[in-house]
Amino acid sequence: MVQLALPKIECVNFSQSYGRFVAEPIEKGFGVILGNSLRRTLLSSLPGAAVASVLIDGVTQEFSSIPYMKEDVTDFLLNIRDIRIKCLSGSAESGKMTLNVSGRKDIYAGDIKVINTADFEIVNPDLYLATLDSNEAKLNVEFTVKVDKGYQPASSVDNVGIIVTDTGTSKEISVDAIFSPVPRVNYMIESSGPGQGTGKERLILEVWTDGTIDPIEAIGQGAKILIEQFNGFTSLAKTMAEKEEAEAWQKSIPPEVYNMPLEKLNLSTHTYNSLRRGGITTTGQLLEKGLEGLMALGGFGVKSREEVEAAVAQFGVSLTPAPVEKDKKKKGHDKEESPEGDIA
Repeated sequence: MVQLALPKIECVNFSQSYGRFVAEPIEKGFGVILGNSLRRTLLSSLPGAAVASVLIDGVTQEFSSIPYMKEDVTDFLLNIRDIRIKCLSGSAESGKMTLNVSGRKDIYAGDIKVINTADFEIVNPDLYLATLDSNEAKLNVEFTVKVDKGYQPASSVDNVGIIVTDTGTSKEISVDAIFSPVPRVNYMIESSGPGQGTGKERLILEVWTDGTIDPIEAIGQGAKILIEQFNGFTSLAKTMAEKEEAEAWQKSIPPEVYNMPLEKLNLSTHTYNSLRRGGITTTGQLLEKGLEGLMALGGFGVKSREEVEAAVAQFGVSLTPAPVEKDKKKKGHDKEESPEGDIA
């Protein structure tokens, strides 16, 4: 089998928010395949955290003004959209942040308090949000943070509704949420090696991030997503063969037997109830389970096995599991027997 060249990837320029990578040698034509696939994945499919909605005390719509604040609500929301939030926990899906300030003051993202600091962190605390220009000014805001991917316009999110507090009536307002941690990706293809016509290429990839993730981690996540998407294609031939084998097995059983209700087997009440609790209602489902699958059901013992074997034998079939079921059991058995010491 002809082996394609595998590129060596080098990071030639790196910071928390920018990385320049060179991959070579690459087979001719593969530079654009790799570069474009990574670019589209990095821009659209990496998860990130962003403010999805805000609740401003005393404000019921985005076209309002806030007493003693220079910016109106619309400008304030536009500034909030630029807050970049790093997700510190792989399991976090949402969270809350609060802003409580009073008096004459310039407000920055660093003034916001994250409720659960183990889940989220604001990475641009110097971001300007608004200015309060009176000692009588007060601003109380609650932010809802969500984890997602891509871009979510405010119009696609339903507002929670009117909320009445001691200080007035408020309404949760949706915000344009930019979840993607990668705002820009660029790639270039060059000839690799001395002279022309070598048949090899060089891929130059530039990645800009918002600081919540570094470029090396971003590329790693993007490549992992692509590998997961391609995995289904690598096992396509095996999947189709298993499907054909399962269909052939099903066709080998007469339809009137395969679709026969469980009641027609005249089983004992104990055995019948055990099968029903296992979700089995037809002879076909019983045969698909096979002997090993049936023995794993609660209350299904040796006597039940003998009873079922005798019941299906009168129709000329046995408790041999369907090909797909056999393959599932084999994979599970191999996984259980694999010692940890053998894992590289």
